Amino acid sequence: MKTRHSLQDSSSLRANSPRDGKVVRLATERRTRAAAGADVEAIYRRILAAIIEHRLAPGRKLVEERLAAVFGASRAMIRQVLTRLSHEMVVTLIPNRGAFVAEPTVGEAREVFEARRLIEPALARKLAAGATSAQLARLRQLVVAEEKARAIRDRQQVIKLSGEFHLEIAEMAGNTILARQMRELTLLTCLIITLYDSPVGHACPEDEHRQLLEAFTQRDGERAAALMLHHLDHVEQSLDIGLAAQDDDDLERIFS
Repeated sequence: MKTRHSLQDSSSLRANSPRDGKVVRLATERRTRAAAGADVEAIYRRILAAIIEHRLAPGRKLVEERLAAVFGASRAMIRQVLTRLSHEMVVTLIPNRGAFVAEPTVGEAREVFEARRLIEPALARKLAAGATSAQLARLRQLVVAEEKARAIRDRQQVIKLSGEFHLEIAEMAGNTILARQMRELTLLTCLIITLYDSPVGHACPEDEHRQLLEAFTQRDGERAAALMLHHLDHVEQSLDIGLAAQDDDDLERIFS
């Protein structure tokens, strides 16, 4: 008959069996991967924000070693982020040269606006037909924030909020595939504005987002579609292809 002591010893042996050790190791590895994944996501969001807000200019080389040092991350993590950004077309990976913030050509810029004219008026029409009170409130919040940014001449914030306004419309319209395409087109548009917009220009002309919001509120789909088309034409016509963005080499300042 086993004594209490022998039962305890048996339990202890089971707890420290090779199988249990493997389970512990696997759990630790999962936690480590989860933490690394969270870090990669945070780095991705910060680099993407720096590109959208024009703190990283088109054509800027993204050196893995420097980014790893700035973020306190491994080069493998930085490489993962840059690969993801390249899939979204905001970073260009060139073999034997490295990663660069995408630099759309004039022809590519025209193609981006052509694609947006094919997609966004239809999305605007669809959203106007079924916009909820919560969706309208969110768009109104973005319009008010953008107007405040314009008032204090915060160009980077205006560009960011303008992009968010268009992305929200695409997502609210309820077509996942078109929303994904609009995300890529909107990110590219941010780069295009960096390259070709005039120094005194804005991401989107004043009042046009508010006019779109009014059309959504009134459930006027045809007016919303027409306003969106006019709006995109207006933005494209404001581009100045003779201008290029200024670069900033201070990564520590950019991500401070």
